[in-house]
Amino acid sequence: MIQLKKPIKILLVEDNKINQKLMMFNFTKMGFEIAISEDGQQAVDECHVNFYDIILMDVMMPIMDGYQATEAIRQLQSKTGQRSYIIGLTSNVYDHDKERCLSVGMDSYMSKPFDIDIFCDILRQQSYL
Repeated sequence: MIQLKKPIKILLVEDNKINQKLMMFNFTKMGFEIAISEDGQQAVDECHVNFYDIILMDVMMPIMDGYQATEAIRQLQSKTGQRSYIIGLTSNVYDHDKERCLSVGMDSYMSKPFDIDIFCDILRQQSYL
């Protein structure tokens, strides 16, 4: 069981219902506060209303993809002075995919399927754990 240093709010941006349920179950069990957006536009709208410590951003979604959503969220956050830690979620693990995630303002990326151990390693590196 992990021990959070403080309450952490996570926005999961994921269009796959099975992934949503699995991740929601794990995150709730670990003590995170979690909200879900099903596409990038919903995520941007949600970030206008609430701040999230961490955003898990699927890069391939309908309506607005994760790259566009990240750019819009970063633009919004540049005005508020707050900055979420955004982790891109992608099934592609090529160097150019990683570079694209980072170039649009994501702080990190993870390959799918989601690995809770890798996620916890990122949290430790960012002093959340």
